Amino acid sequence: MADLRGNERKTLQALENAGGRMSIPDIVKATGLAHAAVMRAALSLETRILAEVLEKKSEKASLSEEGKRYADRGLPERHLVNALKGMGGEGYVGAALEAASLEKSLSVIALGWLSRKGWAKIGRKDQMVTLLKDPPKGGDEKLLALLKEKGTVTIGDLEKELRQTVYVLKRRNLVEIQEETSRELRLTEEGWNLAKKGAEVREEVSQLTPALIATGRWREANLMKYNIKAPVAHVWPGKKHPYLRFLDDLKRKLVALGFREMVGPAVELSFFNCDGLYMPQDHPARDIHDMYFVKEPEYGSLDRYSQFLESVGKTHENGWKTGSKGWSYAFSALEAARLMLRSQTTSVSARTLISSELEIPGKYFSIARCYRPDVVDKTHLTEFNQVEGIVLGEALTLRDLLGVLGRFAVDVAGADKVRYRPDYFPFTEPSVELVAYKESYGWLEFGGSGIFRPEVTLPLGIKVPVLAWGLGADRLFMMKTGIDDMRYLFGHDLEWMRRMELV
Repeated sequence: MADLRGNERKTLQALENAGGRMSIPDIVKATGLAHAAVMRAALSLETRILAEVLEKKSEKASLSEEGKRYADRGLPERHLVNALKGMGGEGYVGAALEAASLEKSLSVIALGWLSRKGWAKIGRKDQMVTLLKDPPKGGDEKLLALLKEKGTVTIGDLEKELRQTVYVLKRRNLVEIQEETSRELRLTEEGWNLAKKGAEVREEVSQLTPALIATGRWREANLMKYNIKAPVAHVWPGKKHPYLRFLDDLKRKLVALGFREMVGPAVELSFFNCDGLYMPQDHPARDIHDMYFVKEPEYGSLDRYSQFLESVGKTHENGWKTGSKGWSYAFSALEAARLMLRSQTTSVSARTLISSELEIPGKYFSIARCYRPDVVDKTHLTEFNQVEGIVLGEALTLRDLLGVLGRFAVDVAGADKVRYRPDYFPFTEPSVELVAYKESYGWLEFGGSGIFRPEVTLPLGIKVPVLAWGLGADRLFMMKTGIDDMRYLFGHDLEWMRRMELV
């Protein structure tokens, strides 16, 4: 054992004394070493084939906050059963719920589980609920009581019935499950042979201190030999979030292609988010379910945009000078002044088109956060990032737009195939939707695009074609990195953030 470090010798001897196999926490107690020191020694011994690290994963169950309340007060279906007993075994649904003193939010849950467990029958027509039996405590109630008593249990140690019940209660959000890993160290044949040589543990010095040098004790000290091939702990330097890095890289690429950045406020006037984009004021998308409107203050000022407000209003009413018939309704300047959270980055494009700094021909982009009330799932969030772009100049065509979109999908998202589907937007004609495919990932929709209609450009003083697109930056990143759930981008998985490569 002459070439082993002191901590490695101590660990090896502890294993020998324990019969060749020992858990890491027990080695810590036996040697007096820190847990990290034992793990480093274990990894080094494993590298030398003197010992092997055995890992065992187990799942632990504990009560959630809601589960703790149920463990104290009882399940809502049990409350309902007790109430029905007091009513003679049956009663109208409303009366039974009232007798059970259940919160309104728990009524549906109680009735659902009462029926699912076969404890009662609920009449659809007469709304009568009738007990079918006097149910004893079930596995879920037993498990709640057990977890209340012990706090945490290992799922594998439970009886079969309770093991299955754990996952039922997890689906009810009453139980939380955590995965734990326990580690043991076991001597190999080579480790046994080395341990039996009986070498003593000697204290070693890992660095020369001023005290050692001043006293001369450095001459007798055993200097530790370093094994440069030994495994070391990972060091995770600070770095920018992978998604933020992607957005910065996207911005650099667009600037390198000659695009200039355009900016706009997150709290926007409806005039730029909707009216200037030829979206009628009675359009379904203006419903409160599709946009976030500001409660206080409710309206902003349009004084600076009066010249554009008049032409946009006339375009909505009768088409103005665009060759269109308009939407044939009385345009409301008050509705155009409503404040809202930006629902699309196209509002930034509308602001740019009236800017005194606009250049024609020109190329502009924006990467910005947008907000829409939506059902959150793997491809939709209530907040999301869009990459917006406009190119304006003489003789631009749909072919030019498709070329830009194709480059985005291939160069930015790493797509293998690209498709364009006809679509509809109030502010573009023709309109196309970009869909891309990546091997081992599948097809993903990125967003819409098109050529701004004259009803958008002419009232804002633009007389050349304007190509426009608004793509989901979140989805571009998802395809590039192989992520299938958008919520993952905004989570707190440190392991994933650490291991994402710098590109």
